[in-house]
Amino acid sequence: MAAHTVFSAAAAPIAHHSLFFPNISSASSSSSFHGVALKANVRPFLSLSTTAAAAAPKPLTVVSAAKKAVAVLKGTSTVEGVVTLTQENDGPTTVNVRVTGLTPGKHGFHLHEFGDTTNGCISTGPHFNPNGLTHGAPEDEVRHAGDLGNIVANAEGVAEATIVDSQIPLTGPNSVVGRAFVVHELEDDLGKGGHELSLSTGNAGGRLACAKRMQLLQEEYYRFRLLSFVAKDFIPTLM
Repeated sequence: MAAHTVFSAAAAPIAHHSLFFPNISSASSSSSFHGVALKANVRPFLSLSTTAAAAAPKPLTVVSAAKKAVAVLKGTSTVEGVVTLTQENDGPTTVNVRVTGLTPGKHGFHLHEFGDTTNGCISTGPHFNPNGLTHGAPEDEVRHAGDLGNIVANAEGVAEATIVDSQIPLTGPNSVVGRAFVVHELEDDLGKGGHELSLSTGNAGGRLACAKRMQLLQEEYYRFRLLSFVAKDFIPTLM
């Protein structure tokens, strides 16, 4: 409510509230004005204990989870490389590839079913194909989950590529973990070459290098829910 004070010219002692003027005695102070003194109804800071106790801190909440995996490619030739995969929550997986020692040009790049390299890259089995479909391009609806197209090597034999794909998650039944990436000798015809192997392997030729090891890392980011107080619990009120 609004506060009003009416002043007159007669002298009278002023009343001081002890909270705001703790060292001033009303008996030793006087003024040429007097009026209606306002009484401050102050809520002590310690009164927050009741409010704060009722609002107990809430536990941490996971707001995003970033999963990462790394595959190291090795072969019997000079071809080698690294594949790094990242996935935010349940979104698509981003695959960053860097391979060296290749002949210039396109090379088929696939995810194969098994992570077994006991007998070299041949032990990795066929393309990863949980849906039982024919071979195709990464953008095709009918494709193997492991069909990742081609990577292109430059004149120095280095191929670098970034692939974003929704069929190779890092967790779950179709996870890439426990499987192997393979770099092939030839270009993948993406199932459209008319060769007898086009709809199974893309006629991509021999296997130059494959992942001997897949390491999964996981990073989780948390949001802290902080206990906040209403401003009125800190501000004295006038009545």
